[in-house]
Amino acid sequence: MQLQTFLGKKPLFYSEIDYTRMPRIYESIKYKLAKPKIIHLIGTNAKGTTGRFLASALYKARFSVGHYTSPHILKFNERVWIDGSDASDKVLEEAHKKLQSILKKEDSDSLSYFEYTTLLSLVVFRRCEFVVMEAGLGGEYDATAVFDKTLTLVTPIAYDHQAFLGETIEEIAATKLRAIQNHAILATQSDEVYGVAEELALKNSLDIKKYQDFLNFEDEKKIQKIEQELKLASYLVDNLSLSIAALKFLGINYAVEDFRDAKLFGRLSSLSENIIVDVGHNPLAAQAIKKALEPKKYVLVYNSYKDKNHLEILKILKPIVHSVELIEINDNRAQTFEVLKRTLNELEIEYTKFKRVNKDTPYLVFGSFSVVEAFMKSYKRVESKI
Repeated sequence: MQLQTFLGKKPLFYSEIDYTRMPRIYESIKYKLAKPKIIHLIGTNAKGTTGRFLASALYKARFSVGHYTSPHILKFNERVWIDGSDASDKVLEEAHKKLQSILKKEDSDSLSYFEYTTLLSLVVFRRCEFVVMEAGLGGEYDATAVFDKTLTLVTPIAYDHQAFLGETIEEIAATKLRAIQNHAILATQSDEVYGVAEELALKNSLDIKKYQDFLNFEDEKKIQKIEQELKLASYLVDNLSLSIAALKFLGINYAVEDFRDAKLFGRLSSLSENIIVDVGHNPLAAQAIKKALEPKKYVLVYNSYKDKNHLEILKILKPIVHSVELIEINDNRAQTFEVLKRTLNELEIEYTKFKRVNKDTPYLVFGSFSVVEAFMKSYKRVESKI
């Protein structure tokens, strides 16, 4: 059975997760898998871009590097990046065949979509020296947490996925930070997260530092130059800084030009002069977008999952929103238009249903990977007719 057919039989999302399954299955096959140096990324936002900055710089430093990220926007291959490019269909099929030969059939069938693709990525990356491994929901029970890690990078932690991670920032931070094995570097965090990190460091004898501990004046000059050259938004500069702290920890030299090809699509990406897309989906992402784009105003192409705080998100974005166009997404987790319309009426934001792009109107497409995926499919259909 080919990879996409096999994965198509697995649900993408689960109301309950068996946290014992991945550790048990990995333990039974790990002697057959490669053990590269793994840099683990946990946190709420910014894992993708931080990881791509780091993976690109390691590749430019002449290391063989894999970067595992999720979810994808248009094609599964986006999740598995190796030595500068997304893995080809052929490489993925070969890895799938290899993994099938390693796993017992009952284990292969029982693994979740994300658990299976996490193991699949390690097969693809079997000859890599470094693997930058992004957590899914992120935390001690994440599928990516089973591997031995050289370093853990902790991007900003905020409210998200409370049903799985905890109801308070302290609970969410504890769940995520318990994935740290030995060494970790923190991005800028709230006082609550710093407090949890300090407690865990003392309790478990962990080496946890802040990214600023690794950067000197020369690094700051380089970061400023990269920011100007790549025209990075402020939140992307923070992600870049965390990746450079990781390079400093690893003792690897870097140059400004090492980051020129490091952008990850879907993170404040310009499709054209009037269209910006971003896969963010929570209040922290909305704050970063607002800071990056104000004072300009946009038509917001939007939808939300039911478990997201769309009221808070729209409230944050309101100063940069001229009006909202609601887009259909093919996902049973999507919020109903009726609920979104009530919220928009409450916030006194004009809205309509998304139909097509006006070339003279500035658009911001935001809300989730599914929103960007739905917009991209519509946009590509229009492009193909031109």
